[in-house]
Amino acid sequence: MKINTSYLLRSLLYLSVFALVFNSCKAKKEETKEASPFDEADKIVKSIKVLEFPNNTFNILDYGAVADGETNNSEAIKKAITMCNEAGGGKVIIPSGKFLTGPIHLKSNVNLHLEAGAEVLFSKNHKDYLPVVHTSYEGQELMNYSPLIYAYKQNNIAVTGKGTFNGQASNTNWWPWCGAERYGRLEGMLHQRDEHNLPRLWEMAENNTPVSERIFGEGHQLRPLFIQPFECENVLIQGVTFTNAPFWVIHPIKCNYVRVEGVTVNSHGPNNDGCDPEYSKNVHINNCTFNTGDDCIAIKSGRNNDGRRVNIPSENIVVENCNMKDGHGGVVMGSEISAGVRNVYVRNCKMNSPELDRAIRIKTNTLRGGFVENVYVKNIEVGQVKEAVLKINLFYAIYGPQEGDFMPSVKNIHLQDINVENGGKYGVLIKGRPQSFVKNVTLTNVHIKNAETPLSVENSEPITFKNTTINGKEY
Repeated sequence: MKINTSYLLRSLLYLSVFALVFNSCKAKKEETKEASPFDEADKIVKSIKVLEFPNNTFNILDYGAVADGETNNSEAIKKAITMCNEAGGGKVIIPSGKFLTGPIHLKSNVNLHLEAGAEVLFSKNHKDYLPVVHTSYEGQELMNYSPLIYAYKQNNIAVTGKGTFNGQASNTNWWPWCGAERYGRLEGMLHQRDEHNLPRLWEMAENNTPVSERIFGEGHQLRPLFIQPFECENVLIQGVTFTNAPFWVIHPIKCNYVRVEGVTVNSHGPNNDGCDPEYSKNVHINNCTFNTGDDCIAIKSGRNNDGRRVNIPSENIVVENCNMKDGHGGVVMGSEISAGVRNVYVRNCKMNSPELDRAIRIKTNTLRGGFVENVYVKNIEVGQVKEAVLKINLFYAIYGPQEGDFMPSVKNIHLQDINVENGGKYGVLIKGRPQSFVKNVTLTNVHIKNAETPLSVENSEPITFKNTTINGKEY
């Protein structure tokens, strides 16, 4: 039989072209199918490198520390950190036992490590937190009492281990300064809202007073933060427990490449936010437990004029595998948000407590201004919340009316694969502004049970619902 070679070659060529086109279309289809916003979350997580430290150890006992819970070990801890830093880095060990200290200031290439059974008790003597340092208070920079653990413009720092940091704040120490009777304030006692405190700081910020001249500290009633890396790069906080905080607990400000992992925050004082990244980017909060007196996680970017002066958005923040118990909100953006927040990814978390007010919350106003965009929330199990599963409020107010000339914007908020057993007062509560509608909110495969009012939506583009039910009704 004679074979038509030309025909055969043409047939093979056609088959090859068909296979190439078919495989190309298949690949494009699979690529489109598999593409997810959370691919970006994975990239952010991978960009935060695993920190490495030289194999040097510095035990604070070798520098005179005494584990009796009464001796002030500030100098011993300071010496160990200094020696570690000067040796090129390594691990400063706090062994099992109770160690009283004043503020701890970290240096580059130092891993402060708490062994199991270690408890660091922070001094109740407020003078121990002087001299004042460059820090912040509610989104405004100032010179104030040192945070309990502080790092300023350092690189490659860590706080790790299985021990506990106890701020020893209580209704007789730090907390009364918030001004609330339930936190120990007595009639006539000075507090943070007195004219020489927050009103003075607000005025300084509005007038662009240099931070070096915004001097508070002694004679004022503005509480210190618990742990604050300030303008640091490559930060790890891992494994430890924080309790009895004076104010916000974990506050990375103006930082890049931060990982908070396996941490427990169990602190129910006033303004005891669990973790508040501010002006920070590339942050990974993973496998943590938050049981707090305020927001579990609150992403921030400065208050009013000070936020606009700094003008650094918080962005590229991944929250996953966390357990939120008590708190004003599970994952919150605001209210100090004047420089904006973008690219927030929340996945695989549990939120459940009769004292948890909201699951996801965005709060701002026309004094704060700012923006929130590109928020993705996926695979969340909510047992119960008090007020709402999702709350977006562009009329947020505290310390009186909050109206100004800076119109906020909120857009691209996406919730997916969320199950809620008890939705509280509202399934979804949105209060946009007539001049600035909330835009592009989507709920996909979201199922909310037992919400008193399924939806309360004002000044928002229509929500896009896909396979979503509230109280059994499909939307």
